[in-house]
Amino acid sequence: MTSDIWLPIPADEIEGLPSGPRYVHWDGAADFPADPADCAFYVVPYMKGQEIAVRPLARMTSVRVVQTLSAGTDHVLPGLAGLPAGVRLCNAKGVHEASTAELALTLVLASLRGVPGFVAGQEREEWRSGFYPSLADKSVLIVGYGSIGAAIEDRLTPFECARVARVARSARTTGRGEVHPLDALPALLPDADVVILSTPLTEETKGLADAEFLARMKDGALLVNVARGAVVDTKALLGELESGRIRAALDVTEPEPLPAGHPLWHAPGVLISPHVGGSTSAFLPRAKRLLAGQLTRFAAGEEPHNVVHTTGR
Repeated sequence: MTSDIWLPIPADEIEGLPSGPRYVHWDGAADFPADPADCAFYVVPYMKGQEIAVRPLARMTSVRVVQTLSAGTDHVLPGLAGLPAGVRLCNAKGVHEASTAELALTLVLASLRGVPGFVAGQEREEWRSGFYPSLADKSVLIVGYGSIGAAIEDRLTPFECARVARVARSARTTGRGEVHPLDALPALLPDADVVILSTPLTEETKGLADAEFLARMKDGALLVNVARGAVVDTKALLGELESGRIRAALDVTEPEPLPAGHPLWHAPGVLISPHVGGSTSAFLPRAKRLLAGQLTRFAAGEEPHNVVHTTGR
């Protein structure tokens, strides 16, 4: 039985890895360091794009687990079609929640309190005093209430929001209250001062924030996207931004990276960060702990955690 483990982090930098398997380091280089057919457990290089993520998969005829280091797995799914049945695709639940939630809150506060304008004013030596919106007493809608959405609400709690509403793929009840299904969005959007997108990118959520969605947002509302760029219809968003009716803070865009000259760069009322929700100092130690745990389970013949898809089902 093949036992090669492909890691984007050198094995000697990860404490707690089980002995026995051969650990192969590959972080997206042009040449493969070993025969992909001998790989049993493939850890996808982080933030290297879909082309690199799926490149070895067609030749990984013996792979049994594909592990991403990202919360989303949409960049890997296209490469799974040719794999044998029973391959587990696992995401990095537990790695990115804190960092992504931090950035979501940062984008909300920076946008509401006018920080981009203060930075521009400082460059021009202008004292831009006045009254600015506060997060306190605002109504917030979180669209995508998985572990990241819940972590965002954790960080909203001290800010005395008037209301936090939650939306996910299916309805349920949590300790904090009701989670509404996606089809409840038309009724919830008009009441939200801040709409935070933290949903995975799926066929159901691609283009979710389209012209109709955005039109239902109240005048002056803020759209924050820490999900995937394709969750938002960029053309429709540009129309709303250019009219001045709503504002946006985006860690992800469509296209991405956002090319020079794209109108979104200079649209009024938009704050853009370059997809850095998860790439912080918290990433590497948490990613290493995840891999050590997953590979210990794998070596023991146990089911891995965080399975989001199984081929052939």
